[in-house]
Amino acid sequence: MDWSTACPDWERRILAHESLIPFLPLFPAEAERALQVFRELQVIDVAGSPKMGAICRPWLTDFVGSVFGAYDPDCGRRLITEFFMLISKKNAKSTTAAGIMLTALILNWRQSAEFLILAPTIEIANNSFYPARDMVRADDELSALMQVQDHLRTITHRNSGATLKVVAADNETVSGKKATGVLIDELWLLGKRSNAENMLREATGGLASRPEGFTIFLSTQSDEPPVGVFRQKLQYARGVRDGRIDDKRFLPVLYEFPQALLKEKQERNKDFFYVTNPNLGASVDAEFLARELQKAENDGEDSMRGFLAKHLNVEIGLALKSDRWAGADFWESCAVESLSFEDLLKRSEIIVVGIDGGGLDDMLGMAALGRDAETRDWLHWAHAWIHPIVLERRKIDAPLFRDFERDGDLTIVANIGEDVEEAADYVRRAEDAGVLDKIGVDQAGIGAIIDAIVDREIEQDRIVGIPQGWRLVGAIKTAERRCAERALKHGGRRLMAWCVGNARVEPRGNAVIITKQAAGSAKIDPLMATFNAVALMSMNPQPKKSFWE
Repeated sequence: MDWSTACPDWERRILAHESLIPFLPLFPAEAERALQVFRELQVIDVAGSPKMGAICRPWLTDFVGSVFGAYDPDCGRRLITEFFMLISKKNAKSTTAAGIMLTALILNWRQSAEFLILAPTIEIANNSFYPARDMVRADDELSALMQVQDHLRTITHRNSGATLKVVAADNETVSGKKATGVLIDELWLLGKRSNAENMLREATGGLASRPEGFTIFLSTQSDEPPVGVFRQKLQYARGVRDGRIDDKRFLPVLYEFPQALLKEKQERNKDFFYVTNPNLGASVDAEFLARELQKAENDGEDSMRGFLAKHLNVEIGLALKSDRWAGADFWESCAVESLSFEDLLKRSEIIVVGIDGGGLDDMLGMAALGRDAETRDWLHWAHAWIHPIVLERRKIDAPLFRDFERDGDLTIVANIGEDVEEAADYVRRAEDAGVLDKIGVDQAGIGAIIDAIVDREIEQDRIVGIPQGWRLVGAIKTAERRCAERALKHGGRRLMAWCVGNARVEPRGNAVIITKQAAGSAKIDPLMATFNAVALMSMNPQPKKSFWE
């Protein structure tokens, strides 16, 4: 049997209201058997308490059919074992979770099997448990077959002893589980936890000895830039969907906007609300969305991004706040497809470097700013370094730092001093390329940076102390104007987007300044390094090579 879970024509399908599952159930009889059970389940919190079969739309029955239709009854093995659905808020996600897992419990043949719905909080856990409980109690036959224990959020099959448990996620509740089926709800919230990856490994570990087992990930989009396990799964799912990753045991079903519509900002057009809301007109009210959109437009860009993320599944690339740096509004539009340090060396007639931070509990940020030899645009590249102690002291940001490390934009050094040595190596590479002008550092910066650069035979008088506080206002305003003019190009890296989103402006007399104190515990060192570099580039340094060279 041959099949593929890739759906390379998903953009056409989603606009045409077609299924995002590119194949029919592998075992149609198993799919229909499960759907017969699923359709009989009653939904109590809907007027008239209809059965799922009366209110389910094809997108949902297709998904349910693909989950249960992947099971080969002859060998007792499920051929597709992981499922990922990304869908907008209020599209009956929790009810779907309850119905799928209750159907699995009813059809299960393994004695004392465990089925698990894992939610990030008790409230979200209840959102799945209550519909499952009510489905049982609404049906006399199910009530006789199943025992419901509200205080444990557990439903037990009286004949097989199998259980469906709905739990709030932590290491203690999932450790040692031997679950046959696991459904993880709101993965975006779990992604923010530093221990999420280990926790999911514990929860799904039992599948190693249960070939009929499965894992389902359900989530809306994150209200902040995706991090941790959520970002990993989302990126992987997109790779499988687009055909870049060959994994026929993983089925992605992602309700998100095609890039062409996002570029034209058509996600804000109510005519396209249906794209990420397949239940529009049923559990999702179109008038409600239109009103929420209008409110978000009135409340500002940060409110709009929250609306787009939760109700239209638009991924947030930059977290904007009301007291944000003015240049943040234009930062994303200045991104180009790729801009590495090597690209800067090749394309720039002159390069300046800014460096900031570097304490033990801090981030060392470095920014290189080049002037394009042809267009005169400013080309930006940045990197950062931290010590492992930061991961311990700032556990809430640990998943994000690990993501930046995987992106190649952050280095977690093993020993103190490696960060400044590596930063100095980049400076030396620019010098060897014949394009380095000066290096700008915080006047109160650490001396080790200066020592490391001088050790690489670069004159100390080329290391310039850049005044901070209100005296940096000129560089800050120059940077934001360059961004607004699209004359500052960068590689669209998540590290810099995070730092830009962290920056907070602070009124100081007649000036508005950006300081690390105003940002609080959030890191902005690569951005401050960028401002140091801007201060140098604003002085219009001249290239060392002549026109003829």
